[in-house]
Order: sequence, then C-alpha cells, then structure tokens
Amino acid sequence: MSILAWFASASLVVWVWLLLGQGFFWRTDQRLPRAATRACRSSARGGPEEWPGVVVVVPARDEAGVLPLSLPSLLAQDYPGRAEVILVDDGSTDGTGRLAVDLAARHGGLPLTVASPGEPAPGWTGKLWALRHGMALARARGPEFLLLTDADIAHEPDSLRRLVAAARGDDRDLVSQMARLRVAGGWERLVVPAFVYFFAQLYPFRWINADRPRATAAAGGCVLLRTETAVAAGVPDAIRAAVIDDVALARAVRAAGGRIWLGLAERVDSVRPYPGLGELWRMVARSAYAQLRYDPLLLLGTVAGLALVYLVPPIALVAGAVAGDTPAAWAGGAAWAVMAGTYLPMLRYYGRSPWAAPLLPFTAFLYLLMTVDSAVRHYRGRGGAWKGRVHSGGGASRGGAPGDGEFASRHGE
Repeated sequence: MSILAWFASASLVVWVWLLLGQGFFWRTDQRLPRAATRACRSSARGGPEEWPGVVVVVPARDEAGVLPLSLPSLLAQDYPGRAEVILVDDGSTDGTGRLAVDLAARHGGLPLTVASPGEPAPGWTGKLWALRHGMALARARGPEFLLLTDADIAHEPDSLRRLVAAARGDDRDLVSQMARLRVAGGWERLVVPAFVYFFAQLYPFRWINADRPRATAAAGGCVLLRTETAVAAGVPDAIRAAVIDDVALARAVRAAGGRIWLGLAERVDSVRPYPGLGELWRMVARSAYAQLRYDPLLLLGTVAGLALVYLVPPIALVAGAVAGDTPAAWAGGAAWAVMAGTYLPMLRYYGRSPWAAPLLPFTAFLYLLMTVDSAVRHYRGRGGAWKGRVHSGGGASRGGAPGDGEFASRHGE
C-alpha cells in the first residue's frame, strides 16, 4: 500500500474507535434527568417550603447589548421556592449595571441586586473575581443552591425549577447544561455545532455522568451548584487563575467528592451573536492553548492528530481517486463517512441540514488554525484576551476578602 493509504487506514481505525470507544460522544441524548420533568409536572402539589432557596449569580462585563434578551428571562423564573438574582457588574463601561436596574424595574419578577467588586486582584481572571464577589453575597442569604449563569444566557420560565429538581432528584452537587448557542448567520451555522461536537468528543457526557466517571467538565454558561459543595471545594478561590473556568470548577467539585451531571440544554439558550468569523475565531483562540496547558508538545500532537483524523480522509479520497490508488480512496472515503455520520446528531440538535455533515473537515481545519493562533497569541502576550483584559494563565495570588465592595443598587425587596 502507498503511504497515503496507510495514513487513510490509520484514520479509519481511529474513527471506528471514536465511534464505539469514546463514550458515544456523538449522541445528543444526555438531557436533564427524567426526575426534573416529573418534578416540574407535579410542582403544583408541592408548596414553596418544599423547594430549596436559590440565588442566581450573573457576572457581567459590557453586556448591555445582550442583557435585554437574557436578564428578563431570569427575573421571570417560575420557581416555587425562594429565589433572587445577583448581577455583578465587572467594570463595565457601557452602562450594564444601570441597564440591569432599569430592566428589573420594567419587568419585575425575582428580586435583583446589582453589585460591583472593583478591578480583579492579581492572579484572578475577571469573571472569577466577579463570581467570587457574587457568591460571597449569595452565601450570606443562606441558599441551598447557587445558579451560576452568564449574562448572555436566556432561560425558559421553568429552567431553574428543572435544574433544582434534577439536582435533588438525582442527588447531584453540580448540574450543568451546555446552552444552545446561536446559529443564525452563515459562519455560526458552520462553526458552532462543531464547537459543541468537539467539546463532547473531548469530554464525553456519558463518561462525566456515570456512577464511576471517566471524565470531568461543566459548561460555564449554566451551572447549578450546591452551596455547601462550593464551600468544601474552595471555589472560586481554588481556581482563580483558570482561563477555562468551567472545567476547572467541575474538577474542584469532583475533587471535593461532589457528583456532577452535564448535558445539552433544551430550554437554555445563548443570545450572543457571532455574526462573522472573526468573533468566532477570537472565542476559540482565547482558550484553545490553555486547554493544551500551554505545552508546545501537546500543541504539535494536537495539530498532527487533527490532521490525521479530519484532514486525511477527504484528501485520501480525492487524491486516491485521481491517482488510481484504490486502497487510499476506499479507506479515506470510509473514514469520511464515519466522521460525517457521527456529526449528524449534533446537526439535528441545532436544526441544521444533514448535507452539512461532509463539511466537518473544513471546519476542523479552521479549528486547527484557531488553535495555532491561540498559541501565537499566548507567546505574544495576548493570550486569554477578553473585553479589554489579558490573562495568560500566570500564577495566582490571593485577593481581598470575599464580599468587598458596595451594592450598586437593590431592586424588588
């Protein structure tokens, strides 16, 4: 066989293994446990005293563009127990905090507190510094659960109820849903489903949710966390320098003995637009090299792996057909077919045409370039850049006491 045929055969072997041996990552059936649906249907029979207290913590930095689409959905939560929302304005310059107060006055619903922690202490990422402040304020209310959700995430009215029912019904300390990302534009339709597909390939949800877990991760846009578990895990202080904070949070919770569940959302959506490739590129490049622990050898291995698994099949099929190399063409075509087949469930979840499945190698090539660019940004001192801040995963140092700072406003109490 030719060298190309050997590479194509290796790629096919990898794809057969991924299909059967990587926790069935390609399936999209990991949704909130059935206990959540049953509890929601029977909630009318249970009084508010049977539902635990929850405080929703929303870190927000320059989010005035999306807040009108997300914050009212949190305030409108149909939750039978005691619940309130704390929005932490992380040094916004676009009036995010004032807009939040105005939205609460206009829409009503759950009580809202807007607070500001000031600039992050050395060694802290901005989001985790904001979460530290918000979680400290939340713990003073004595809730059983904290819902950590991003400012661009919109929740259906029963979202909080379903999350709490799942955590209690399945005895989980952390329940996280990967919000359904927006796929309105052309680049979003091409890149976004693959983003979730690659995440699930790296962190198979079945492995995370198993009684004997083989992987650990969470989706930072929607995390319901038991308060006492957060204290036992020492979060967010223990992960204060993490760029990929959701995975770091999940690992800290699991290290403290917590039980974790992660799945795809049905009633939680991101409203943040990514109208062009540039916005999507920056989103991925911000943390890709951090995922590789800033290790050049891991970067080289990742690039080689992506090339073998995603790029070799179509190249082998086309080149083999042109050159009359039948083994290369057949192996490449078979690998490409398996690859496309594993992508179909994710495309269906996002309402995309199955004809987009063969485009996965092209999308993977874009992710390869984004990963390399992430490393370049890191070595140029621009790694982890987000909304005017740069954090490249350096050493951490402890900041001020939790809860420092003053209330910016308080509404609905």
